[in-house]
Amino acid sequence: MEFTLEQYDIQTENIYRNASAPVLYELALKKEKGTALSDKGALLTYSGTKTGRSPKDKRVVRNEASEKNIDWGSINIELDEHTFLVNRERATDYLNTRQQLFVVDAYAGWDPEYRLKVRIICTRAYHALFMSNMLIMPDTEELKNFGEPDYVIFNAGQFPANRHTSQMTSKTSIDVDLERREIVILGTEYAGEMKKGIFSVMNYLMPLQDVLPMHCSANVGEKNDVTILFGLSGTGKTTLSADPERRLIGDDEHCWSDRGVFNIEGGCYAKAINLSEENEPDIFRAIRFGTVLENVVYDPKTREVDYTDTSITQNTRASYPIRFIDNIQLPCLAGHPENIIFLTCDAFGVLPPVSRLNPEQACYHFISGYTAKVAGTEMGVTEPSATFSACFGAAFMMWHPNDYARLLADKMKKHRVNAWLVNTGWTGGPYGEGSRIKLKYTRAMIDAIHNGDFEGVETKKDSAFKFEVPLHCPEVPDELMIPKNTWKDQEAYEQTRNKLVKLFRENFKQFEEKTDPKIIGAGP
Repeated sequence: MEFTLEQYDIQTENIYRNASAPVLYELALKKEKGTALSDKGALLTYSGTKTGRSPKDKRVVRNEASEKNIDWGSINIELDEHTFLVNRERATDYLNTRQQLFVVDAYAGWDPEYRLKVRIICTRAYHALFMSNMLIMPDTEELKNFGEPDYVIFNAGQFPANRHTSQMTSKTSIDVDLERREIVILGTEYAGEMKKGIFSVMNYLMPLQDVLPMHCSANVGEKNDVTILFGLSGTGKTTLSADPERRLIGDDEHCWSDRGVFNIEGGCYAKAINLSEENEPDIFRAIRFGTVLENVVYDPKTREVDYTDTSITQNTRASYPIRFIDNIQLPCLAGHPENIIFLTCDAFGVLPPVSRLNPEQACYHFISGYTAKVAGTEMGVTEPSATFSACFGAAFMMWHPNDYARLLADKMKKHRVNAWLVNTGWTGGPYGEGSRIKLKYTRAMIDAIHNGDFEGVETKKDSAFKFEVPLHCPEVPDELMIPKNTWKDQEAYEQTRNKLVKLFRENFKQFEEKTDPKIIGAGP
């Protein structure tokens, strides 16, 4: 029986369903502006004017069945169903004008009990290849019996939203309807919107089944001991999860069920800025035929990529199947974690390089989602700026952060999981005065966590943050373990620490109304 999209009022006859990488390469290179072949065999693509996500243009349909579960506000902005249908028809009308369309039918979630069947309908071969990398592709028999999908993405990103349509604020709109099980994309060709759209859906659906969705990386050791690493951009989440002694489960999106941890995705979407074989060997070697390289600058003659050139965007990316990484766990699922690690890059130089957290402290830092970035300079002075993103992924969370924290606490307690806060940022002073903690020391501390080296080690309680700080770690100088000892100006340390404590407290006020008092009390 011939495959059609007529059930969506799409009559286009020329449809490439689950096309192979060579076919998608051929069509992209022939017909898509800004597409080329790199010297390593990757597909060089250009996403147009939008080179990153558009969070202010994301909308969720308010519906009686789901509205009480959603944390409405600046992240989950409401949309009425009528306007969704207007945008949906605008998308399908555009799709009907195309001579050819691409369909990707695949799975989200490696655990068959929880996986979603997802259908992507798009106009660009680049988008089809991207989602073929990011989802879990069915084999021939699975595709034959795929049936109707659980969710459909209508990607008409080359066509703008109508700004005069009610509730539209720009020509871009990403609309999610949980009841219709559909996502509509208009006015952006950035491929990451499809990936994160599915993640947002999983973030809504999984808690309904007592499963915790997580914006994190995960790996597993030789003894099948699982570690989860949370962390915002720049904290080392991808770098530290790529451990030669451990198998990678995934680098970005996971779920924790009563059966264990599983990856949502079939691939990786790594930042490519300043990429080098020396610093990121696994990612560098994964860039070959089948990989999508987004918005990178390359030599027009040799097609060699310059990963240091950010003239198009700082958000250069590489998308590839996880099988392009050597040391992986296949299928991408494992047992319950023994350790949870919250990574932060503290540019204030205040937080210890490693601290042990009790369950309430773990929930507090999970809800806070803290890291610090280096601000721009003014009159020669550089000041760090604090960044907080609830659950280390606020932009994708549908429920209130405390709902995810409650799930985390229950699972940690049930499975007796250790929790740690690891600072990959500054020591000896803030940015501009101190120095970044050496990667070899951070790796040594992660190894110590995995080896159980902190069990029984002498600790000191941090007087402000209240967590326990180990005083010794193999391969790490003792003086590094307590931040205050590394500062020349002790008074400046106290002042900077008090400033950071105030920032934590100010940020957490927005969550206090719905948060357990024990968790609030676990903060600084």
